[in-house]
Amino acid sequence: MTLLAHQSASGPGVTAPGPGAGRQVLRRLRARPSAVAAAAVLALLVLLALTAPLFAHLTGQDPNAYHDELVDSARGGVPLGSFGGISGEHWLGVEPGTGRDLFTRLLYGARISLLVALGATLVQVLVGVGVGLAAALGGRFAGQLVSRFTDVMIALPLLVVAIALTAVVPAGFPRPLLLILVIGLLDWGGLARMVRAQTLSLKELDFVDAARLSGNGTLRIARRELLPSLAAPVITLAAIKVPTAMVVEASLSFLGVGVKPPTPSWGQMLSSAQTWFRADPTYVLLPAGLLFVTVLAITVLGDAVRTALDPREDSRLRVGTRKERKA
Repeated sequence: MTLLAHQSASGPGVTAPGPGAGRQVLRRLRARPSAVAAAAVLALLVLLALTAPLFAHLTGQDPNAYHDELVDSARGGVPLGSFGGISGEHWLGVEPGTGRDLFTRLLYGARISLLVALGATLVQVLVGVGVGLAAALGGRFAGQLVSRFTDVMIALPLLVVAIALTAVVPAGFPRPLLLILVIGLLDWGGLARMVRAQTLSLKELDFVDAARLSGNGTLRIARRELLPSLAAPVITLAAIKVPTAMVVEASLSFLGVGVKPPTPSWGQMLSSAQTWFRADPTYVLLPAGLLFVTVLAITVLGDAVRTALDPREDSRLRVGTRKERKA
């Protein structure tokens, strides 16, 4: 199948993958300083998260070790010293009330937040693509049934249902895995609807008809012809889903139904920080700032990926902006 056929199959709004398409996308991303900066920030955060045990060993700090001598018990557990107890041993200070090292807990918290966000997004992509293809390629009755089920999933209030599900699951179930499954299995509806719409357009094109006339079955056509053309819009939407999943994880942990102590997460730290924000604002600003920077970097990189996959969209936006300014 030629590159031209796949490009026409993708329709407006996406650039289908083909020979050299990956290199073109990377070249467009490198040409955008914001994308390079966002990618560098994310790479640094991932590196720090992966090397959290190494930093804990180098600094000699256990993220779960209590240090009562570092907090002022007479003031309710406020860290001794300036800026939350920052010192040569505790680079970002200590946790109020417990004296646990804040730097190592932030690194271990990054592992949980990133793992849950990426894992949940992977589940959303697998379920959404599968359901979207089934709705578009199944019979009329099956397609309508799957579409109505997808509408129900989209209408469900994600955070409310997630709170209910995480609250009833036994405490012994691994919480990161639970969050991945709950977020991933509740928030795939939008992706499935997009895949269904794209597939309905693609299946009417000549290259799909040619594959069907050649004797290929539905599964083979979906795998060999449709999935390559769906890659660009799926990747674009998945990049948007990652920060959403991260915010949902932080919200659930903030509400006390996410990751359980002593396992650290940024949302859990923000939950406990609400009682200390006046006495120790550093404890609030650090996890909130990291969460903000991570979500912003993923959002900027996702927008850059969308533009790199479809440079015509960026041109349309620029033209529209110029016309508005002249008006």
